[in-house]
Amino acid sequence: MLVPLKPNFLSVSPSTANLGETIELEVLGYNTSFLGVPAGAVRGWLRAGEDLSLEARSVEIIDDRRARLTFDLPAFLPDTVSSLELPLIMTSPEDGAFVDPRALTVRQPTPPNNLNDARQAWTATSMKSGDLHATPRITYPFRGLLMETIRNTYFHVSLWFAMIILFVVAVVQAVKHLRRQTSTEALPTVVTLREKADLWSVAFTSVGMLFGILGLTTGALWAKYTWGSYWNWDIKQFTTLIALLIYAGYFVLRASFPDPEQRGRLSAAYNIFAFACLIPLIYILPRLSGNSLHPGAAGNPAFGGEDLDNTMRMVFYPIIIGWTLFGTWMATLSYRARLLRQRLDLSD
Repeated sequence: MLVPLKPNFLSVSPSTANLGETIELEVLGYNTSFLGVPAGAVRGWLRAGEDLSLEARSVEIIDDRRARLTFDLPAFLPDTVSSLELPLIMTSPEDGAFVDPRALTVRQPTPPNNLNDARQAWTATSMKSGDLHATPRITYPFRGLLMETIRNTYFHVSLWFAMIILFVVAVVQAVKHLRRQTSTEALPTVVTLREKADLWSVAFTSVGMLFGILGLTTGALWAKYTWGSYWNWDIKQFTTLIALLIYAGYFVLRASFPDPEQRGRLSAAYNIFAFACLIPLIYILPRLSGNSLHPGAAGNPAFGGEDLDNTMRMVFYPIIIGWTLFGTWMATLSYRARLLRQRLDLSD
């Protein structure tokens, strides 16, 4: 929680300009330290393409978060398009380099007669190797829509990963319960290995269900901040809700059969069915749909570099392990409580 987000832009104004004029861009930064660097160390460029950029003639620092950049726009764009969105890139030794990919839209009423001459105006002050500074400290990535809520990744996403692992253990125990034969020689007061497998299965399923509910809750809170409402019927929200309702049926089924043998056998079979539904609902259907508000809808944001960079991975993967171990500990407590209850029932 103490690691800051990477410095970036909150706003750039104005957002449109005409070619051939001098424009002053007022920028508002986030986590920036414009005052903490020597004069002239803060630089900025408008980028028009590969090796094509225009450096700010002057950069006036107002305070740590605000600066005014003055650009002398050339008469033509290095292209024949009628308008072009230019990214704004700023850099300083204290903040590193950061970019607004759609900072300024420039209109071009008439295309240039000579593209080579037009390109020359954008190469005279173009960025060169070594102009950009690296961020001098560990930071988390800045995502304009998410802002500080990106830290919820450590709860929302990691809880789902831990839930999957717990459900895997639960279904393995369910298979063990079905594969083991009922022992006719066991004492009536002894809990058999087959019955213990059933207890392990329900214990891990219970904790996995809890993690799933927490994952859905943290996701709803995240959606309220980023999308404007707790529930948007997004494909991933919808399919995960269905998956949890299927697992809720597991507990309804167990409560419907008083006979332990029948309850264990049917609930184990249902657990396998629920897990078989879980994977398509959470991982396959949202990707086939491709219509999701979630980042990384077409892939996996937990492994993709576009949504999770190396600084977050240093914390994210250990947190998955931590949640899994915590869930295993909770399942162990649940198993021991159920085992003691069953032994008491047998002794009576």
